[in-house]
Amino acid sequence: MEWQPDEQGLQQVLQLLKDSQSPDTATQRAVQEKLEQLNQFPDFNNYLIFVLTSLKSEDEPTRSLSGLILKNNVKAHYQNFPPLVADFIKRECLNNIGDPSPLIRATIGILITTIASKGELQTWPELLPQLCNLLNSEDYNTCEGSFGALQKICEDSSELLDSDALNRPLNIMIPKFLQFFKHCSPKIRSHAIACVNQFIISRAQALMDNIDTFIESLFALAGDEDCEVRKNVCRALVMLLEVRIDRLIPHMHSIIQYMLQRTQDPDENVSLEACEFWLTLAEQPICKEALSGHLVHLIPILVNGMKYSEIDIILLKGDVEEEDDTVPDSEQDIKPRFHKSRTVTLQHEGGEGEEGEDDEDEDDDDDTLSDWNLRKCSAAALDVLANVFRDDLLPHLLPLLKGLLFHPDWVVKESGILVLGAIAEGCMQGMIPYLPELMPHLIQCLCDKKALVRSIACWTLSRYAHWVVGQPPDSHLKPLMTELLKRILDGNKRVQEAACSAFATLEEEACTELVPYLSFILDTLVFAFGKYQHKNLLILYDAIGTLADSVGHHLNQPEYIEKLMPPLIAKWNELKDEDKDLFPLLECLSSVATALQSGFLPYCEPVYQRCVTLVQKTLAQAMMYSQQPEQYEAPDKDFMIVALDLLSGLAEGLGAHVDQLVARSNVMTLLFQCMQDTMPEVRQSSFALLGDLTKACFPHVKPCIAEFMPILGTNLNPEFISVCNNATWAIGEICMQMGVEMQPYVSMVLNQLVEIINRPNTPKTLLENTAITIGRLGYVCPQEVAPMLQQFIRPWCTSLRNIRDNEEKDSAFRGICMMIGVNPGGVVQDFIFFCDAVASWVTPKDDLRDMFYKILHGFKDQNLTSGEPVAVEEEEGGEGKLIHLCYCTALRPGGKGERGTHHAIGRSH
Repeated sequence: MEWQPDEQGLQQVLQLLKDSQSPDTATQRAVQEKLEQLNQFPDFNNYLIFVLTSLKSEDEPTRSLSGLILKNNVKAHYQNFPPLVADFIKRECLNNIGDPSPLIRATIGILITTIASKGELQTWPELLPQLCNLLNSEDYNTCEGSFGALQKICEDSSELLDSDALNRPLNIMIPKFLQFFKHCSPKIRSHAIACVNQFIISRAQALMDNIDTFIESLFALAGDEDCEVRKNVCRALVMLLEVRIDRLIPHMHSIIQYMLQRTQDPDENVSLEACEFWLTLAEQPICKEALSGHLVHLIPILVNGMKYSEIDIILLKGDVEEEDDTVPDSEQDIKPRFHKSRTVTLQHEGGEGEEGEDDEDEDDDDDTLSDWNLRKCSAAALDVLANVFRDDLLPHLLPLLKGLLFHPDWVVKESGILVLGAIAEGCMQGMIPYLPELMPHLIQCLCDKKALVRSIACWTLSRYAHWVVGQPPDSHLKPLMTELLKRILDGNKRVQEAACSAFATLEEEACTELVPYLSFILDTLVFAFGKYQHKNLLILYDAIGTLADSVGHHLNQPEYIEKLMPPLIAKWNELKDEDKDLFPLLECLSSVATALQSGFLPYCEPVYQRCVTLVQKTLAQAMMYSQQPEQYEAPDKDFMIVALDLLSGLAEGLGAHVDQLVARSNVMTLLFQCMQDTMPEVRQSSFALLGDLTKACFPHVKPCIAEFMPILGTNLNPEFISVCNNATWAIGEICMQMGVEMQPYVSMVLNQLVEIINRPNTPKTLLENTAITIGRLGYVCPQEVAPMLQQFIRPWCTSLRNIRDNEEKDSAFRGICMMIGVNPGGVVQDFIFFCDAVASWVTPKDDLRDMFYKILHGFKDQNLTSGEPVAVEEEEGGEGKLIHLCYCTALRPGGKGERGTHHAIGRSH
């Protein structure tokens, strides 16, 4: 017998569905309680499917709501459904997939997909064959409903459909979908392309076998009148460009022509999909060759796409010109921030980031419209194309730019400023001749009466900050800084945000060039404290932290400290321990403490204590959660990470002054726990703090070394680069304090360090830190480390030949010299590399120079190096003599040109 509802039960369920649409919170709470009660009865779900599929007398929203409640039940409790209930629901879904109502069809489709995603694709073998069969139905509703469900299944379970677990149903499904590209209904055509599109990126075999048919079918739809179909065609071509460019190349000219049209499509969803094509093409090796002839058409289209649309301007109503800085922020406008943990790094000359770092300022011009739109996509495409074509782009752009930048309509002028910012990175060289004239105009745009013009001018100027700083300060830096500081105090919140971000970029570029203006800068930033609403306060902390990083100890002047510290400490006292706004404030204070050094002493005690408390609280909560997860929430470990990083900043800034604070706290016990945390970022920050405390107050660290060293050894795992990097650095710092007492611990770390230095593709920072630490281990325990010399000497020399003279390099080279003394044979085969590394020194200390001299002379006299004996040109006068000896003892690869580029060692952030 088919299940039938009981009339009284049905009325009860309908009443519940009606109540659940009530806006009253008390009613909503009662509904939730009633739902939980009814879920105890297995056939409650039968009532829900009955209302959705069979109760045609009810209104559609109520029927759909019944289906959505059932979907939630399936998600939460499906494994507890009795088989009869599950079978009834599945059968009803398939029998009603062609409901006349589009809303009901879509709801049934969602329900089918949810059941399928609960591992049911394997145990519901008739689902896919039946849905594919229903596609052939004469009834449009049945065909459309089935396709809707199939599209959702393809989205949710694409991997499973292409696996042996289901006997590869795609082999039947893909050819079937392709037949429907010619269907008379645009909705069906659109479903068919969307289904196939799910399998492009994963290169599903069934699709690859039909790739040419697929591409021909797409071309046949190029002129489709339906915008949803055009959008899916564009999306398919963009993905094919990534995975099967070989099949598109023969047709590339006509595809580009098509995409030029579609990028100007009247439907913004289509034009946005098409615009993605240029972004993707820019990453392909064929980009330059394929696009060169089309730039003349493409560039004006992209530039035109960079204007705010009418809808954008309506959405941004408050930002167009009004002052809004007294309106409190709504909390949902504030994006979550993620703290970057501290990493010990060697800074490279010219401030270039390590490969793989995110360039965070990419197109921040538009944050409030956080969703991706045509303006952003066009700007991003122009940016990447500028990086491909460099100055060859300018002949197509410059004639347009002049008309845009000086246009009377603010929307056009604003887009011109965005264009100028977008090409800054790629076309910098070609733009240099025009910048002396453009800079004053852009700086003037900072005073425009339209807030959106002022904010984009901030962003674009920040993209040229590097050039500005390279000019005499009075020509551009001073006027730019003066105007940007005024904009930091703008009456419009969006402008404040853009100005603060731009100023942070300028600070990074200008560094100590800002020292003469510090008083003026601090007055502005401190005034902003009283003016800013919530969201921009967080950006202000970043600007202050960056300022401290950029000018360093120059900030340690009583007048500057008196301006800066009171508002920071006031905010610090205002915030509760569980407030996430502590993150940016702690980061800021960490930079300030490091810069102020002893100047931070009057403020250090409460700051230090609170950091220790934050770590302790988080550890306690983690412990409770691990023991009783159903009773306690998992802690947000970012609180602990940021606190550890600020403690590092205090130890680095205060040096020996931190001793008293450490003595009066249980920080070493907490550190022992943090070093063993499951979260890599916690361990990363712990090892940074351990290294800093080792340098600042080793007597407190020393009693813990026996417990700490095995933990450091197990974290020498390059799978977590920053954790490994900081552990390595901390071991090196401990060596220098322990001296010969390091002996018992060498075996815990040496093999891992040698393995890391010999790994291919190890990041530069980790290589340099590893080399320094191996050198330091050898310095304090030469007898233990020297036997392995031959296994690391070559990569050791090549990784340290480019770092500048400093204390770390000094101790590492002393170590290598001592190890060569113990095991000269270990360096024979790679002696040329040792000479090369010695030659990288600019001014070694006298006793280190003597160590080099003895080794080089010893090898020359023994003639241990390969090749012919060489004459040594003796020349009195210290370094000259040493370098000559170096070059004569072994021919140095790469010539004498690359001596000692600037580096400074530190931890990973």
